[in-house]
Amino acid sequence: MNNIIGREHEQGIINQCLESNKSEFIAIFGRRRIGKTYLIREFFQNKFLFYFTGVYNVSKSQQFLNFNTAIRQYSKMPFPAVNNWFEALEQLQSFIVQTKNRGKKVIFMDELSWLDTQKSDFVQALEYFWNSFASARKDIVLIVCASATSWLINKIIKNKGGLHNRVTQQIALQPFTLSETELFLKSRKIECNRKQIIEYYMVMGGVPFYLEFIKKSKSVAQNIDSMFFAENAPFKDEFSLLYNSLFQHSGKHIAVINALSTKKKGLTREEILKLLAIPDGGSVSRILEELEQCGFIRVYNDYRQQSKNRIYQLVDFYSLFYLNFIADEKQLPENYWASQIDNPKHRAWSGYSFEQVCMAHVRQIKCKLGISGVTTKIYSWRSRDAINRVSTENGAQIDLIIKRNDKITNLCEIKFSNKEFVIDKKQDEALRNKKYTFIEETGSRDAVHLTMITTYGVKRNAYWGNIQSEITMNDLFV
Repeated sequence: MNNIIGREHEQGIINQCLESNKSEFIAIFGRRRIGKTYLIREFFQNKFLFYFTGVYNVSKSQQFLNFNTAIRQYSKMPFPAVNNWFEALEQLQSFIVQTKNRGKKVIFMDELSWLDTQKSDFVQALEYFWNSFASARKDIVLIVCASATSWLINKIIKNKGGLHNRVTQQIALQPFTLSETELFLKSRKIECNRKQIIEYYMVMGGVPFYLEFIKKSKSVAQNIDSMFFAENAPFKDEFSLLYNSLFQHSGKHIAVINALSTKKKGLTREEILKLLAIPDGGSVSRILEELEQCGFIRVYNDYRQQSKNRIYQLVDFYSLFYLNFIADEKQLPENYWASQIDNPKHRAWSGYSFEQVCMAHVRQIKCKLGISGVTTKIYSWRSRDAINRVSTENGAQIDLIIKRNDKITNLCEIKFSNKEFVIDKKQDEALRNKKYTFIEETGSRDAVHLTMITTYGVKRNAYWGNIQSEITMNDLFV
């Protein structure tokens, strides 16, 4: 019996591989701290035919020594020391041939990128092992994993040499949803209401490793202070560790992240290049692609669907929190977060971060709207005035547009509040202005529905009837 929270889809993929009539090559990737190793270890209860992990920043000879220790431990055979990865994987092949275990033989190789040191030939040796031996059998499940997501994608999944199209299954491990976060906290006997869970989520997203540090005896503010602002806070230096662990030359990735943090609603490629004062080139495309693959940014189209209007937006909750409250501060008191609650900076961040929570739960929003089975496209939209920054009064922007095949378009207005949200006369005029400007500029022929997404719902008053549908935070926990 495993203790895995959620991850039903991923567990289904693994079970499918165990039941197939061929050897399987599974690549699992995702951002640092997301629980890749935990998922595999817990699913198999650490019962592998062979398990080996690379070690960060050690010599090749040390990696070979570690491999030799592991192969002897699992095989109970006196294999000699190896001098290269071809010899190492030849020993693994010999062990597999001699084992009498029936059924699928699970090989788990973790932190592969740390084995791929200069002139190590690790990837070539893995290629030879799979192509000349493992793929010809029907009883092997090779699972590979790496913290450096970009390395795994480029060197293994998108390999243009002998490993091209050899990966049979990919698992892109995502953060917990709100529902999974709630289950995780309950499993640790931590009592929170749903608004408090959302407050945690807005700081650290659904990253299991961060959530493990929440103490049930502390309030939300106390936990955040102890995790990020206390003298010995475990995640004080997390930002640089996070990007350095994922990307070989992380400076450029961090520069792009910093640029995107200056415009919460996102930037076009052209705007990123201008802000960084760098020429256009392939390296920018690679950086943006890698950041998207790791889940730090999302890429979406303006409603006009012009490729030049593709928008890149920073959506990693921890990065947004760090850049807002930690990056530029020299010294912060240990109770900093408790002192920030409900000041203007905190309110601005809360509103934006809640928008990102909603963007991460579009499936749940569609479920509440009763359109789970309807084909949809997700867009953002800025009016011409907003794009050209001509007018702050007339400029309109909608961050979440759900265009449906049933000829309805939902314009979603997202508001984070501590009580029922009240639409007053000014708010009503602003909402109707957004709707009519959208219809006029886009020429939409759909029925355009104003949809409110709030924490506690919308108060019934004279203006409430102008919205067609509403969604509360509880609907995001489906």
